[in-house]
Parts: sequence; C-alpha cells; structure tokens
Amino acid sequence: MTTITTNDGTQIYYKDWGTGQPVVFSHGWPLTADAWEDQMMFLASNGYRCIAHDRRGHGRSSQPWNGNDMDTYADDLATLVEALDLTDAVHVGHSTGGGEVARYIGRHGTNRVAKAVLVNGIPPLMLKTEANPGGLPMEVFDDIRANVLADRSQFFKDLSGPFYGANRPGAKVSQGARDSFWLQGMMCGFKGAYDCIKVFSETDHTEDLKKFDIPTLIIHGDDDQIVPIGASAMLSSKLVKDAELKVYPGAPHGLPTTHKDQVDADLLAFLKA
Repeated sequence: MTTITTNDGTQIYYKDWGTGQPVVFSHGWPLTADAWEDQMMFLASNGYRCIAHDRRGHGRSSQPWNGNDMDTYADDLATLVEALDLTDAVHVGHSTGGGEVARYIGRHGTNRVAKAVLVNGIPPLMLKTEANPGGLPMEVFDDIRANVLADRSQFFKDLSGPFYGANRPGAKVSQGARDSFWLQGMMCGFKGAYDCIKVFSETDHTEDLKKFDIPTLIIHGDDDQIVPIGASAMLSSKLVKDAELKVYPGAPHGLPTTHKDQVDADLLAFLKA
C-alpha cells in the first residue's frame, strides 16, 4: 500500500491515479478515500492527477489514540502534499473533509493551492451557539456519540438512509451504495470514529474561510439531512470571497454518490475555468 508517515509516526494511506494537475480529495466521516472513487475515475480519465487519502483513524491509515483533531488532520494533509511535492493543486473536501480543506488553508496557506471545492461541507460550524443560532444543538451530537458507543455497526447501517436520502419518497438509492457506506464506516477505528464526532461538530472554521484567496466552488444539496444547508454552505459562501455557490435541489448529503454525474460535470467545468 502507498503510505506516508507523519511526524508522530502515523501512517496515512493514499491512492494516486492519473497524471496532470493534481486534484486532492478529503473524505467525510466515517468514510475513506473510496468515497471519492467516482470523481477520481472520471477526472483521472480526463487528464488530471487524482489523490485521496484515508484520514488518520479511518480506512487503511493507522489508528492512533491521539491526534484525532482538525489541526492534526490538516497537518497530515499538508504532510501528504509536501511528500508528493504537489503544487497548483485543487483541494476538494466533502463533509468533514470540507472542514479539513478549510483548516489546511487556514493553517498552511494557499502557496500550493490553485482552487478549492467544498461539497456539503461542515464549515463554518455545525454546533448551535449564541454566535451560530442556526446550528444543530449539542443533543444531536451526543446522540450520535451514544449510538456509536452502543452499536456502531447498526448505527452506520441506519445512518446510510438519511446520508443518501434513502428515507425520502421515491428515492432510488441502491442497497449497494448503503452497504459501501457501512463497510467504509466499519473500517474506521473505534477511537477515531468517536473522536471525530466532536471534531466535525465543534470545530469553528470561520477564520479559516476568511483566509481563502483562491477560486472556490461550494456545492450543497438543499435536502441535506446531515449538514443542513442554512448553517453551512449559505454562510460559507458569504465568508469566502467571491465564492461560487451551486445548490442541488432535493439532493442529500451523500451527493458525490447519488448525483455523481452532476458533481463530475461541475468539477470538470470548475477545473477548466
């Protein structure tokens, strides 16, 4: 397997397909780089070098007890970028991966970054606070923690429903897609899966987004039951200077899978622009 090793000895697995301008993908919780395979196959076939890693604690990467926090996730991404000496890269993040991209730019700047794409991303902040009244209450995330501790296998099976909008009338989500979600989720280490709930819910990316100085595309489904659009994309698109916002009507959280043709086309157009 292709891996890089971080300063604290964590091995980060990555896949590296194709040649051309690099497009770096950051996945959501509790998934792996495999969640981006539709986009990677498409873009690598259209002249781009596609790279996706399994976040620490997830997939085929190491499962360290410590370091499951957004700063370390972003630093791991920076280590990967530097190890592969990527320049003029386009960073694409889904869900928690959108937060990872934001924190990477916030901590490491845009010297190696050409463009950014946030797909149903968690920024700026998921948790409801006095300063963020549109967020979700802490009880929502406490409930996720309780379910992960009680029976994470069954919880991931259940979560795949709202994740892909399979609980909506007329939904055409395959059982295979839901099974893949469960499989990727079960590859996530228990500690990493648990710690990441706090990471994706409580990390404030407001200041990170203000540091974006590159062309940015924000894609979000307006029927996202996991990261509601009002407290995420609608706010992020105002914080990122000159961001382009594309709203997919009726689309769920897992739209890189359910709306892959539209995502593929929008990414390619944005890369070529």
